Order: sequence, then structure tokens, then C-alpha cells
Amino acid sequence: MNRSAPAERLHDLWNNTNGLDAAQVVERRATFGPNTIVAESPSGWLEIVRSTVSDPMIWFLIGTAFLFIWLGDLTEAAVLGVALIPIAGMDAYLHRRTQASTEGLRARLASQARVLRDGHEQDVLAEDLVPGDLVIVPSGAYFPADGLIQSGDALQADESTLTGEALPVRKAPLGLRPVGTGSVTVDGEHWGMAGTRLLTGEARVVIALTGAETLYGEIARLSRATQVDRTPLQDAIARLVQILLVVALLLCVILAGIRYAQGYGAVDALLSAVTLAIAALPEEFPVVFSFFLGLGVYRLARKQALVRRAVVVENIGRISCICTDKTGTLTDGKLTLNNAHPAEGLSDNELLAIAATASRAETADPLDLILLESARASNGKVEAVFPFTEDRLREVAVLRSPKGNCSAAMKGAPETVIGMTTMSEEKRDLWRQRTQELAASGHKVIGVAIRSLQDWSGEEPETGFDFAGLLAFSDPVRPSVADAVREAQDAGIRVIMITGDHARTAAAIAQEIGIGAAEPRVIDGKDLAAHLDRQEARIDFDVVARCTPSQKLALVQALRAKGEMVAVTGDGVNDAPALRGADVGIAMGERGTRSAREVASIVLLDDNFATIVGAIAEGRQLFTNLRLSFAYLLMLHAPLVATAALIPLMGYPLLYLPIHIIWIELILHPTALLVFQNLPSQGMLSHRSKGNRLSFFAPREWLAIGLVGTLASAVILGGYILNLGETVDVPHARSMAMASLIIAGSAITAALTRLGSRSAWIATVAPVLSAFAAIQIEPIATVLHLSPLHPIDWVIAVFGGVIISAGAAFLHQRQDRSTPDAKLFKEG
Repeated sequence: MNRSAPAERLHDLWNNTNGLDAAQVVERRATFGPNTIVAESPSGWLEIVRSTVSDPMIWFLIGTAFLFIWLGDLTEAAVLGVALIPIAGMDAYLHRRTQASTEGLRARLASQARVLRDGHEQDVLAEDLVPGDLVIVPSGAYFPADGLIQSGDALQADESTLTGEALPVRKAPLGLRPVGTGSVTVDGEHWGMAGTRLLTGEARVVIALTGAETLYGEIARLSRATQVDRTPLQDAIARLVQILLVVALLLCVILAGIRYAQGYGAVDALLSAVTLAIAALPEEFPVVFSFFLGLGVYRLARKQALVRRAVVVENIGRISCICTDKTGTLTDGKLTLNNAHPAEGLSDNELLAIAATASRAETADPLDLILLESARASNGKVEAVFPFTEDRLREVAVLRSPKGNCSAAMKGAPETVIGMTTMSEEKRDLWRQRTQELAASGHKVIGVAIRSLQDWSGEEPETGFDFAGLLAFSDPVRPSVADAVREAQDAGIRVIMITGDHARTAAAIAQEIGIGAAEPRVIDGKDLAAHLDRQEARIDFDVVARCTPSQKLALVQALRAKGEMVAVTGDGVNDAPALRGADVGIAMGERGTRSAREVASIVLLDDNFATIVGAIAEGRQLFTNLRLSFAYLLMLHAPLVATAALIPLMGYPLLYLPIHIIWIELILHPTALLVFQNLPSQGMLSHRSKGNRLSFFAPREWLAIGLVGTLASAVILGGYILNLGETVDVPHARSMAMASLIIAGSAITAALTRLGSRSAWIATVAPVLSAFAAIQIEPIATVLHLSPLHPIDWVIAVFGGVIISAGAAFLHQRQDRSTPDAKLFKEG
């Protein structure tokens, strides 16, 4: 939970025990706005009502009820009117659930805050807080904004809202205020976050971030934005719905004409057509997908991955290759100076002094800061600095001493520095060999050189340097990275490390964390372009060393051209092209620049590679659940539509009346939306099957869905026709068909969910109980145009459900062995 604090906002306020004065509050409120973390939604219930009445089922019921009133059948009209209540209620509940991830956040926010202003304690509305306010947070209260803890003893906080971790987190005061002119990273133990609660102690907190800038506010904003974003898969589903709708309408017209020609009359023809239209309308698919999309944003945020674009929820589970930075992602990002190897005639301190002279504090580069802390730069005036760039691989500072003499201090990549010195080739080879040895042990190595300038022309000196020695730094690997890399590779995800380090250093780090084979395959950045230009060349390397931003982008484009779904990590402005060019761009939240965060689709809150793997696992589980939900809808829609069309076309009395379609919809909607999204996670990444499919299901999975749908249609159709009998007992035949359909639906639910949650048990058992009660209780059966079944009828229906569940279970086994592939709906 480390975060960047804007140091300038806290200037001269850290040790101020009186708080802001009235003028400062007014000025800061005008600058930063109110502390509105989650905006109120005044039209929330109006939006729910609007969404509810847009359900075609509502208007189907209303229109059919008026049809029965026109026919004089007031009892049937009343039944349909009463049926409006559960249908509308269910719609309102489900629409409310889709808003819960955003609106529910408000319950975790402080509405009041105790603040010190003008030296006096006062209670104010939380939204009136401004950056710089000194807030007193008592035990049991929520932090009203994101702030740095100034004082407090034995502090513990509940951060489960943001992290999902239930255990208390220790908090400690920050000893010194953040120093600098920009953003300064502060360890998470010193932060009090909006939406989290102080469990023990009393804390004084200096507010740093308010409103949408807080972590809580960013999650809420992203959740709201996701509801209006559209993704390629969402567009594909919308087109599918449009096609099915046109086909359904054509079938309805044909069915109505045939029924009328068969002599059943205009009312029967109209009812059969309308019933088929509602049964065939696949409105659940876009609703279910949108619901899962919003759910994904919330779950990934709990995994420390903030989603900035909805499409990433669709893509994250299909990642097949991760191109990751080394520093700060695979490693801690905290360099330490391990060894100094000065040239002959120089001491360690003299070597460090030359390197410090070629360093600048204003860059905030960790390596420069270490050198400036380790040694004092040479005295004199800096005349010019030729900065380090990705293509130059060196930094040169020209210094004029108090006596007026000029000299140039240089540090940079050892091979570059050595090549610009006056050493003999034999000595150059010795220092290159020592560089290789240090790099092979996982060290980041820089070379240092110096040159006297007699008549400096103002240009950068490029030759004539005296070699001063080598400095070796190390950046420890994060403890969780090796396990995360192994988990990703075991699941079929390629991991390619991209770094600016020396090839030997990169290979040593890659070998330590297990990237690639026992001996990681390394390619140098300068050789990458030639390798990628060969069309037949395979991208079979594990590490790219000395890589520039343009080379990183070229690698991403080449991987995507070969069908990989690529995730890229980055933190700097120079990473922006690769982040934008990837399928999933992942910016670092702690040390990433604003440019990187703006173009990325995910922002990591902890800059940890393990978080990427956890997000992919969550995305794959979510996508697997979505596929199971769609499979459920297809398996039940197929027999529903088939029997709604075939029975009237064969000249038999109508099987489904409007009230029966309502009954089925009351089962379909909550099961597809609520049960499958709640399936338990497998915990680990599942393996990605080989090959790139362009369909939502594999051919064998489509075959299983088709067989289950056909089998269910045969069971329902056979049960209806065989039970009509010579006397044409329609209520009894209809009861048998409805019992078979509902039991089949419960069997499919049980097989696909494996009864892995309480909601799965309810969705399996409740429909069967409703069928038994509606059919066997005669007054209810009469209203529903049914009649009680014999025990043998129920046995036959249950036996059919068992057979159907076997086919659905086969599909779930296929789901376990496969996860979304790289090109799955990639282009919509």
C-alpha cells in the first residue's frame, strides 16, 4: 500500500500543531475542490426504475394481460398482473446489484471528521476537508481521506476494503515530512486511507489527497466508468442478439401463419407467436456480460490492480505473454552499492567521488542518489551536463575547478565507458572480463572515467578518458516473484524480462527467479531488430538486455503479430508507446510516471509481479465463470425455444402459456447472474490450452452444449406428446413437460457449478421445489393450467435430469482443462 505523496502540499505544515487557518482552507478548497470521494447518485432509483421498465418481459406481460382483458378472460389477466410483481422486483434487485460495487462504497466512508483549525478542534463534514488539514482519528473511526500519520501509539487499521486482507495492519507515524518538489513515495505503514478504519489507538493525520485523488475515490470512479464502456466481446454479443432477434421474429411470423392455417384461430396464433418470441429473446447474454464486467473491476481492485479501461477485464484472463521490467517489478527497486573496483592508483573514495561528480540529485535517479550519499562530488562549478539516454548509455559532467581547470567525469554502461578510454586493448579486455564476472553474479555494473580538458570547446568529449574503475550494485529480487513466475509459466504464460542492464546481469536475475529454462536465453537490444526482421524467426528468447523503448515496442508488436495476447509493464514516459501498443498495459502505481499511468489499462498499487499473476488468475476464473453462465443459458434456451416452436408446428395444443414463460424467466435470470459469478476460485492459474480459437467455446464444447440441448428438447417433447394420451389431457402433459424442463435446468446448474456455493445449492433445489408445489397443489395447478403428476412421472423426469446432467458435467471437465485463448474474440 505504498503511495506517492505530493510533498509541496505539505510544505511547512508537517510540524504545525495548530492546523490550517480559515484563509488557507478557503484557498485550498478553491484549488483542490471538496473531499467528495464517492459522488451521490441522485437519480439512482430513477435509473433502476428506467432499467426495469426497459425489460421486454414487462411489456410482454402488460400487452398479454390487455389481450386477455379484451377477450373477457379476467382471471388470466389478473394472474399476469400479479406475475408483474416478482418479475419487476427481480429486475429491480438485479439492477441494484450491478450498482452495489460503487454505491456500496459510501457505507465505508466517514461522514464527519474532527479537525484542528486555527488551533481549535472542531467537527466538520468530511467533504469539507482539504489537503493540509490536521485530522484527529479516534479508535473505531474511518479515515476521512488519504493522509500521512503525524502521531499516534499502538496503531492498527482494517484495510480489508482495499486489499481484501482481513488481518489488522500496523501503522506508525512518519518521522520526517516528505521532502521534494514533486511526488515522494511513502511506505504504506505511514498512510491512513479513506475507507479504511482505525482499530486501535488515536492518530493525528495530515491530509495529503482528497476526493477522487484518494485510492478509494479512484476505485469508485473506475467502477462507474466501466458501466458505460463497451468492449469487443460486448459488441459481438450485441450483434449476436440482434441476429437471433431477427431470426426469432421471422419464426414467430411463420408460426403464427401455420397455427392460423391449422384452424386454431387468431388468438391462439398470436399467443403462440408472442410466447416463442419471448422464449427466443436472448436478452440475458448482454446483461450477464455487463454484470460480470463490473464485477471484474471490483475484484481486480481487491487484487491491488486498478482497472482504467473495461476492456482489460475481458483481456486479462487471456494473457499469453508478459513482457516485464526488472527493476521494481521483479526486484525491490532499491539499489545498494556492494563493491568498488578502482583502477590502479585510485582509492575507493576517489572512484566514488568521480562517479558522484557525474551524478545529479535533481534527476531523483536511485543510482545517482546512492552515489551522492556515498561520496562528495569534486569541488567546482558544473559547466555542462550531457545526460544519460537509452542510446548514449553514459552521462558526462564538465566541471571547472576553483583554479579554473576543466575536467570531465563520466559514468555509464561499462562497455561504453571502456570504449572511450585510452587503455590498451589488453587492459580493456581485462576490465571487460571483470565486468562480465560481476554481471554474471547478478550485479548492476557501471563504469567510471575522468579526463582533463585543456581547452574545452563546449562540446561533449568522446575520447581520451582515463578509466577510473567499476562500481557494482545489487537490487534484491522480491520474495514472491519466483513462485509467481513459476505459476505463470506452469499455466502456459510466457514471461520475457526486458531490462536496460548488461546481458550477464539480466541472465543471472532471470536464472534466480526461474524465467525460461535452466539457462535463460538472452538477446541484446541491438540484435533484436535484426532478429525480428526475419519473418521466419521465432521469438524464443527469455530476456532482452540493453533494451530501448523503441525496441520494446517492436517486440510487443512482433509478439502480437504472432497471435500472443501481450501484457507489458512500465513506469516511465519512455514506456508509454509499449504500454499503449500492448493488449494490456500495466503501469506502476508507486514509482510510475503520470504519462505511463494515463496510457496504461491497469495500474498496479504495489508494483509487484506477483500482483500481475494474481490478476490474471482472477481474470481467468471470472472468464471461466462467464463461460459456464453462457453455457447454462444456451443449454436451457435451446430446449425452451425448440419445444415452443416444434409443438405448435406439429399441430399439438400450446405447451407454454405466458405464465409459464414467466416462471422459467424467474429461474433463468438470477441463476445466470448471481450463481455463476459466485463460484469459488481455484486459487491457482489454470493451464491455457494450446492453439488460438476464434470462438467462445471449443468445437467439443459446442458439441456438448448442442447434445445437452437436444437431449433436453427430446425429454420435454416426448414427455408432452406421450402424456397427451388419447383424451388429449393437455394440463397433465403440460405438467410433465414443465417438470422435465425445470428438473433439467436444476441438473445443468448442479453439474456446471458442482454445488460449490450456497447460492448454487439454492438455485438447484428451489426450482424443483417450486415445480413440485405448483404442480402437486391442485388450486395452484389449476391457476397455472396444470394438473398433479403421478409418482412414476416424477421418477421419469428425474431420470431425464440425471442423463442431462452427465452431458453438462462433460462440459465442465472441458472448462477445467482449458482457459480463454489469446485470440478469443480479440477482434470482436
